Amino acid sequence: MTMVNRNPDKTRGALLDAAFVEINQHGFQAASLNNILNATNVTKGALYHHFPSKMKLGYAVVDEQIKTAVEERWVTPLVNNDDVISAILSVIDDSINCHDDDNICLGCPLNNLAQEMSPIDEGFRERISGIFELWRNAIADALKRGQANGSVKQSISAEATAYFIVAAIEGAVSLAKNAKSIDVLKTSLLGLKEHIESLRT
Repeated sequence: MTMVNRNPDKTRGALLDAAFVEINQHGFQAASLNNILNATNVTKGALYHHFPSKMKLGYAVVDEQIKTAVEERWVTPLVNNDDVISAILSVIDDSINCHDDDNICLGCPLNNLAQEMSPIDEGFRERISGIFELWRNAIADALKRGQANGSVKQSISAEATAYFIVAAIEGAVSLAKNAKSIDVLKTSLLGLKEHIESLRT
């Protein structure tokens, strides 16, 4: 355990980190505040000082942990990159490399919460929808830039292709989660990568 109570910013960050792990492992509804407190050695009063409710803590995990991860993985690498097809393929490879047979069974944190919480809580649904839109727009904008510089086929719809890529990635992770196999993820995404490669002029 790490004592973080004396530093408010550090305390808040530790709570978010522990909450992300707890939610990713057990889902939001089954996530235990006691487990989060035990992992951080933070008092319940300190937790409620930063996050007045479990729901507020969950929202913060989505806004500050999951959204930031999507931005770092999918938005930043595609910005101002002229070889957009190679950039998208590289990000997919990075996504594969961050998984193994030990953690693939956890699935995608964003998709897990979309499945669990979007049908029952509008706050979660709006936040998750916004992250998916951010992700799709990053891919669509990159593809449009590729069309403008002549490296991507003009015949494709950048928006529709971005929807397809995001859906294919999330589907591949879900299949791999169910199979508990990194090989299923690699095989599923191989087909997607071949399709993306075919988008070059």
